[in-house]
Amino acid sequence: MFARIMAVVLTVILVLTLAFAAVAAVTLRNQQINGKLETLTRQAREIAYLASQNEASSMALYFGFEDDIQKYIDWKARTVWDEYGAYILVVDRMGRVMDNLSQAMNEDPDFAASLNGEELSEAMTRVLGGEEVSVRVLVNGSPTFTVGVPFVRGDKVLGAVLIRTRAQVVEGDISSLILPLIILVLLLTLFAGVAIFFAMRSLMRPMQNLTRAARAISDGDFTVRVPTEKQTREITELSRAFNTMTEQIQGNDENRREFVANVSHELRSPITSISGFINGMLDGTIPEEEHRRYMEIVAGETRRLTRLIQDLLALSRLEKDDAALSMSEFDICELLRQTVIRRVQDLEGKQMDVECLFDPDPCPVYADRDRIVQVAVNLLDNAIKFTPEKGRIVLSVSRTGQKVRVEVRDNGIGIAREDRDRVFERFFTADRAHTAGKGTGLGLSICQRIMQMHGESIQLLDTQEGAAFAFTLKPGKGEKHARYTDTAS
Repeated sequence: MFARIMAVVLTVILVLTLAFAAVAAVTLRNQQINGKLETLTRQAREIAYLASQNEASSMALYFGFEDDIQKYIDWKARTVWDEYGAYILVVDRMGRVMDNLSQAMNEDPDFAASLNGEELSEAMTRVLGGEEVSVRVLVNGSPTFTVGVPFVRGDKVLGAVLIRTRAQVVEGDISSLILPLIILVLLLTLFAGVAIFFAMRSLMRPMQNLTRAARAISDGDFTVRVPTEKQTREITELSRAFNTMTEQIQGNDENRREFVANVSHELRSPITSISGFINGMLDGTIPEEEHRRYMEIVAGETRRLTRLIQDLLALSRLEKDDAALSMSEFDICELLRQTVIRRVQDLEGKQMDVECLFDPDPCPVYADRDRIVQVAVNLLDNAIKFTPEKGRIVLSVSRTGQKVRVEVRDNGIGIAREDRDRVFERFFTADRAHTAGKGTGLGLSICQRIMQMHGESIQLLDTQEGAAFAFTLKPGKGEKHARYTDTAS
């Protein structure tokens, strides 16, 4: 993956660098041409200035004077020829001409033969008109450059200086630029490749860590974490999200393992008891006169096993993605009264008092009635189970803000502070040390799941005596016709 990315990036860099090199070559070539033309023009201006300063006449003939000016012009002409192979022509208005044609004929006859074209006369006419010229024309199929400068004294044009040379002398050989450009391209590509290599390696290291961590998770190692320091903001956020996901997966895996262990333990205990007592009766270990007592124990264990399986099935159905609620409007006060009636035998057996504080009454709510019955029955059963004889249970309904609040309180043994954070965990029973076998530890988990499906909450309240649970529901439309009093939670 890293190698492919590097290859793509380097290819893009190489293409961009070649494009830059091509633009640079054209730019350098144009600068080279402009520089040489400017040099030729400057040479022509110097010759024109010298010619204008000659005091003997309006123009000094190239081979007719031996004074210092003439010697300098002669040296300047040779310099220009040696450097550019250029033909130099100096003409005044009287028709006198000075040039280096003989030198051109001796050293470059082909070039000298092209000096009698009309384009040279046209350039001369423009220069004698006071205009500086710089033109590129084809002469006998060969490109040439011509620069022309007038020489003046005062405001009067005395004559003209023209310099003509082959175009390749000015334009040069572009091959001379290829090697420097190739070296430039290679250096830029190398530098960019090294810089991108280290940058990409720095960027890819977190991704490699994430990949290794993902593979470790797929192999069942949920303890792996990825570092989040010294990274870009996006990678840091991704790493933190990955670590959070891993922690959740680890927690879910631990819960799954604990769930399987708890289910195995809860199933094993009643099955072991049932099997032991049945075998004892069959092989005569248990006397026949004791059979009834042990059969009652077996029946109790069977009921316990049935409750456990029913709770497991209920929790499994509630956790399915397609689990749906059958929403309707009903009176929560009436539902609680019916729940108490269902458990009246257990309440009378323990001589317990039940107090109902309903305000408003009736109190319509909008929920799945059967599911809320499950919640109410579980909470009431827990209150009955953990409250001693002649205890007291209080059921209350109140309106808090835009919610209907239901509370179930008792004055029983309560819940130890160290157990309060775990009461909604599956199979957790705070009473195991004192009342082992009285519950499956799934009732409150089922209640919590039902309230989550409703988008509501259930919580354990902080009380000085016994235990208290509260859950909320959405008020029904008929609630606006009922009397209610807002109370603080």
